[in-house]
Amino acid sequence: MTGIEAVLLTIITASTPLLLAAIGELVVERSGVLNLGVEGMMSLGAVSGFAAAYTSGSAVVGVVAAIMTGAAIALLFAYLTQTLVANQVATGLALTLFGLGLSGLVGESFTGLPGVKINPIDIPMLGDIPLVGPILFGQDVLVYASIVLTIFVAWTLARTRIGLVIRAIGGNHYSAHSLGYSVVAVRYACIAFGGSCAGLAGGYLSLVYTPQWIENMTAGRGWIALALVVFSTWAPKRVAIGAYLFGAVWIMGLYAQGVGVAVAPQLLSSLPYLATIVGLVLLSGDRFLTRRNTPACIGLPFVADR
Repeated sequence: MTGIEAVLLTIITASTPLLLAAIGELVVERSGVLNLGVEGMMSLGAVSGFAAAYTSGSAVVGVVAAIMTGAAIALLFAYLTQTLVANQVATGLALTLFGLGLSGLVGESFTGLPGVKINPIDIPMLGDIPLVGPILFGQDVLVYASIVLTIFVAWTLARTRIGLVIRAIGGNHYSAHSLGYSVVAVRYACIAFGGSCAGLAGGYLSLVYTPQWIENMTAGRGWIALALVVFSTWAPKRVAIGAYLFGAVWIMGLYAQGVGVAVAPQLLSSLPYLATIVGLVLLSGDRFLTRRNTPACIGLPFVADR
């Protein structure tokens, strides 16, 4: 494996959890809900995925556990914000704190244990093509799943009736309600989908990226995924581009440290977050694009009898 292949493969691995978490949050926000608990759901997905895989010896069980954990915690958020009409921002922040704390408690007994790793798919002949083979045909199944999921979300939102309903609810939930659509039910489904994706993103960290459990191993990726949704102006294609861009920034910072670049490691470690801020600042200059794609009801409470 050449140095270029190694860097590119690492970039793809680092970008996949960002893409999974961001594409799920995009669907949530398109329905008019702002869930700031992505970091907490990712952390719980990571610890539950690792614990399930370690105790069962099966990575598939770990993936399923991560997805179900993310969905369960997301449904708790949905109950608080959609049924009890709690403040979405405060509830999302509380969910992040809860997820980080609970994952640290649950994962304490699993710290330092060897994990069950999801290995890359070995496609004969195609995987042996220089440079292109390992990158396109030598990834693990969750990398391909993230790409398929992104395409599916883009197609669903743009080409299907349910996608139109989701966008209509995010644009004006009272108008959608007056037309007979169940705003709360649709948002419950979108929130559960977003939580499943966040849990899977966390499971990817503990089953592929670093096959072990480390407290706070999400390292702010949930917040970057949230920023990616805004950075992409709620467009799935731009979410994918942004995820790989920020993954590249993340890995190049680590690579620079490895080759001995005379820059403070703290500065290199902060590059993904600096790139996020720069991207959001540049995006804010195009107000027409932002205004056109921003869900008008995002973060606003909905009560059917109003």
